Amino acid sequence: MEKVINLKGLKKKFGKFQALNDVTFSVNAGEVIGFIGPNGAGKSTTIRTLLGIIRRDDGHAEIFGKDVWKDSIEIHKRISYVPGDVSLWGSLTGGEIIDLFIKLHGGGDKQKRDYLIKRFELDPKKKAKGYSKGNRQKVGLIAALSVDSDLYIFDEPTSGLDPLMEAVFQEEVEKIKEAGKAILLSSHILSEVERLADKVVIIRQGEIVETGTLDELRHLTRTTVTLATEGNVAEISEVNGVYDFEQSDNQATFSADNQYLNDILLAATNLGVKKFEAVPPTLEDLFMRHYEG
Repeated sequence: MEKVINLKGLKKKFGKFQALNDVTFSVNAGEVIGFIGPNGAGKSTTIRTLLGIIRRDDGHAEIFGKDVWKDSIEIHKRISYVPGDVSLWGSLTGGEIIDLFIKLHGGGDKQKRDYLIKRFELDPKKKAKGYSKGNRQKVGLIAALSVDSDLYIFDEPTSGLDPLMEAVFQEEVEKIKEAGKAILLSSHILSEVERLADKVVIIRQGEIVETGTLDELRHLTRTTVTLATEGNVAEISEVNGVYDFEQSDNQATFSADNQYLNDILLAATNLGVKKFEAVPPTLEDLFMRHYEG
C-alpha cells in the first residue's frame, strides 16, 4: 500500500516542555487512522507539524514522500484539512466562504458542494457572523469534502455538531475511504473513531503508547462476561483470569483476561450454562486505561 503519511522519531519542544517525543506512525492510502489522546497529549502539535505550520526539532516527517516543512506548498495542493474550531469571515455568507475555500484549493465539484450543503442542512445564504459553532464546522467540512484530495486531516471535525450531522460526516468519510483516500482523524468521540478507523494511534504526554487495529489492541483490556448456570455460579470466581466478580442469584457479571476465556467457558460448562455473554472491550475502555494510568 502507498504510504501517504510517514512520521518517524518526531520531536518537538516548547521551551523546556517536551511536546512530542519520538512520535512514529504512518497512514496508507485507503486507510483511516484514528488519532486519539487526552487534551494536551500532542495531537494538535503533531497535526500542525504535518501541515508545515510549526517546525519539528528532530525526526522524519513526510507526506507523499515530501518533507512537510520544505515542501508544504506542494503538499497542501493535495490535502484537505478541517480544524476543531473553524474561523470564518463574518461578513461573507457560508456559500461564499465555501466557494472561496474551493477556489483556493484549485477547484472542486460544484454538484458535490450542493449535495453536501443539503446533506449537512446548511443555509448557505446566511452571513457567517450569525452561524453557531456547529454551522461553522459544517462550512469547513463541506469545503474540505467538495474537493478531490489524496489526504484528509480532520482535527475534532464534528465538534459542535448534533448526532444526526455526526452520522452524515461518518458516512461521507466512509465514501472517501472507499475511493482510496488516506484519512487522519483526531476525535474525542471514541464511538466515531471505533466505527471509522482501520487502526488506532493513542498518544499520551507526547508519546505514542499504543498503535494497531482494534482487534490487535483488545487483548490489552479485559472482556466483560455475563454468565448464568444451573450449578453454583460462585465457583467461577475461583477460576484464573476472573476479576470484579459480582453475583445476583445464580447469575454473575465479571471481567476476564482474554487468554483465560477458554478455561472459564470449560468451568461454566461443568456447571450447566444457561446464559453466556461476552462483550469485547471498547475503544473507550482502552483509552481510559491509558488516560487513568
